[in-house]
Amino acid sequence: MYKIVKKSSLNPTVTYMEIEAPLVARKAEPGQFIILRVDENCERIPLTIADYDRVKGTVSIIFQIVGATTQKLNAKNEGEFIEDFAGPLGKPTELEGLKKVCIVGGGVGCAIALPIAKKLHEMGAEVTSIIGFRTKDLVILEDEFRKCSTNFYIMTDDGSYGTQGNVCAPLNEMFSENKTFDEVITIGPLIMMKFVVMAVKPTGIPCTVSMNPIMIDGTGMCGGCRLTLIRDGERITKFACVDGPDFNGYEIDFDEAMSRSLMYKEFEIKEHEKECNLLKGVN
Repeated sequence: MYKIVKKSSLNPTVTYMEIEAPLVARKAEPGQFIILRVDENCERIPLTIADYDRVKGTVSIIFQIVGATTQKLNAKNEGEFIEDFAGPLGKPTELEGLKKVCIVGGGVGCAIALPIAKKLHEMGAEVTSIIGFRTKDLVILEDEFRKCSTNFYIMTDDGSYGTQGNVCAPLNEMFSENKTFDEVITIGPLIMMKFVVMAVKPTGIPCTVSMNPIMIDGTGMCGGCRLTLIRDGERITKFACVDGPDFNGYEIDFDEAMSRSLMYKEFEIKEHEKECNLLKGVN
C-alpha cells in the first residue's frame, strides 16, 4: 500500500498527488513512468513521474480526470492509500550533452515536460519552454516552468492568458529568426506533437516526442502500447513501455497512433459516467 502524503487541485480537471514510494523515488528519472492500481479491483493505468524526492522517498504524479479510474483516484484524499505503485518504468529521457533545448508542452503533458526542463536547467543548459492550453482556467505549472527556463512562452487557444495561438507560433517565429537548438522535446496531445514535429522538421533539429498510448502491463508483453515507426521506408513496430516513451518524432506514424488512441473512447466515457454516479451515491 502506498500513502498519499499530499494532494492538490491544479485546475478543475487536473490533480497533483505526492505518493510515499521510497523504492521508486530512489531510481526515478525524468521521462519515466509508473503503473498504479487504486484498489485491488481497479484497472492498471500508467502515469508519468512528474517529480521525485529521494530524501523524502516520495514520487509526484499529475493526472487528468478523464475516465473511471482517474475519477476513483481523485476521490482519494491525503492520508489514504492506493493499492499498487510500480516503477520506475520506461527509459529516462536522454539529456546528456544538451546545451540548448526547446521544451514544448501542451495541457497535462506539461507535467511530463517539467521534470525534463528542471533537469536540463540543473545541468546548466539554456532552456526555452513553450507551454500551451485551451484557456486560462486550464493553465498549470506556470511558475515552475518560469523558474527553470531561460526563455518562456505561454500560449492559450482563446487568448484569455499569455499570447493567443498554438505552441507552434513561437517556434515558427524563432526559426524565422534563424534560432537553433540542440534538440526540441515535445510532450502533449498527439495532434499537437504532430504539428510541432512538422514545424521543426525543415530545420533538421532533432525532435523527440513522448508517447503515451494504451498500456496494460508495462513490460512489453501485452502489445497494447505498440507504435509504428517509419524508418527508411520500412514500418517498424515498437512498444512505448519498454522502447520509450521517448521516440524520434520524425519516425512516428501519428495518424495511426491517433486512430488507436480513440478505440476505447466510447467505453471510457460510459465507465467514467458510471463511476461518477457511484461516487455521488457514496456522498
